[in-house]
Amino acid sequence: MLHVKDEVSRAHPALAGHFPGNPIVPGVVILGRVCRAVAEAHGAGVAAVPVVKFHAPLRPAEPFDIGFEPAGGGGVSFRVVRGETLIATGTVRIHAAAGLIAK
Repeated sequence: MLHVKDEVSRAHPALAGHFPGNPIVPGVVILGRVCRAVAEAHGAGVAAVPVVKFHAPLRPAEPFDIGFEPAGGGGVSFRVVRGETLIATGTVRIHAAAGLIAK
């Protein structure tokens, strides 16, 4: 499994309205970080996000880890964790040009 460490800055523009006085990183921002990590690792963009589930909130400036591995059929399964807390799980599909070989 490949791992990427990340963190969303307190200054991220998506946090302004999500939620005032109790900021939570929007799921779409987390998913964007997952897609970028997968795309960089495989040399091709994400074509689809068929499955995603958010399990716990992520606060700004909390470090988190994105782990991902081939899932077959051009898919990549991922897990986002903060320490021992599961934040999100799911599957993304990358463009066929990436040459991902499922094992």
